[in-house]
Amino acid sequence: MSAEEVPAPAPAPPRGRVGEVFRAFLKLGVSSFGGPAAHLGYFREEFVVRRRWIGEAQYAELVALCQFLPGPASSQAGFALGLLRGGPLGALAAWAAFTLPSAALLVLFAAGALAIDGPLGQGALLGLQAVAVAVVAHAVVGMARTLTPDLRRALIALVSAGLALLLPGSLGQIAAIAAGAAAGALWCRPGPGEQSAEPLAVAVSRRAALVALTLFVLLLIGLPLLVRLTSSAWLGAADAFTRAGALVFGGGHVVLPLLQAEPAIAGSVSHEQLLAGYAAAQAVPGPLFTVAAAYGFEMAPGSAALAAALLALIAVFLPGMLLLIAALPFWNRLRRVPSARAALAGASAAVVGILAAALYSPVITSGITGSATLVIALVCILALRVLRIPAWAVVLGGAALGMIAVLTDIGIGWG
Repeated sequence: MSAEEVPAPAPAPPRGRVGEVFRAFLKLGVSSFGGPAAHLGYFREEFVVRRRWIGEAQYAELVALCQFLPGPASSQAGFALGLLRGGPLGALAAWAAFTLPSAALLVLFAAGALAIDGPLGQGALLGLQAVAVAVVAHAVVGMARTLTPDLRRALIALVSAGLALLLPGSLGQIAAIAAGAAAGALWCRPGPGEQSAEPLAVAVSRRAALVALTLFVLLLIGLPLLVRLTSSAWLGAADAFTRAGALVFGGGHVVLPLLQAEPAIAGSVSHEQLLAGYAAAQAVPGPLFTVAAAYGFEMAPGSAALAAALLALIAVFLPGMLLLIAALPFWNRLRRVPSARAALAGASAAVVGILAAALYSPVITSGITGSATLVIALVCILALRVLRIPAWAVVLGGAALGMIAVLTDIGIGWG
């Protein structure tokens, strides 16, 4: 096992590096294609393996926490990584850099200024879907080496993968983490001399956590009351997007039906526009939650459209970030308890299983559509694991190979 593949636990990250955080996440914001599971793979490659901002076990615990909370799991993980590295301003920088590129592209799409079609666009999308397969596979193998070092944890990962595949949507993910934590509490107690992962050096006090939790509750209760009292369309939009963001478990793929169910959104955005925006969100980098910006843009006329897009974007992300802030200080207190550390070992193994399940569905099932995408995925895995080529370069190479495959009409489908 190479030192590059399993980095040593990172020391407490220095503060005051907001520019560094912004640049790192901006690179990911313009290159992280493939959905939530792929984003977690990109984060691991960039911040665990390459930059060593955080250790492997710490990262797995953070992912487990974000998977368990409502909201966009990959964006919550990115927000937390920015918080660890650069404090509160670093967290905001990470969110903005990872989120705004895709939000801007989707607003352009909603305005009719951007079309994702033609052979080059189709080929790039084909290649990027294959790249996502390689990134997630690379992350699963690397995390499995560290987080499932024995038979018990390997079995926890295997059962967790089965649960995530058998139970639909977020239910399977939550059940897998809960089952992994329960099994870990029983079977994964640390032996003599065995050290647990370093605690997360969060810049969040208990008071700040309680304020965040209070704001979360006030948003869910207060916004509907204000809408009834004022009949404001702006408050109605904020309420709809906030409620959708607060109720999503399992990532961005779940947010579309919640947004469709909100009368304030469904009354202003047609079914065709909802589906078109969601389809476009699959073709741009960054979190799927940024589709809210496109819907907000459609809801307001003229010069107010950009302000509505920004309101929708902030409202849909805010609840998940508030819950994460509320949970982080108590998470570190909990993990000091020996039985809780054992449960976290099981939950971390379950994260490997969840990512393995996501690798199969939807990453492989949607990304490997013919012999060309299979070859592209294998080439990208070789580039990541053996040649150690940076992920951003692999993304560009995969997109170029996809374009070549479409232009030459080689191996596009299985037929």
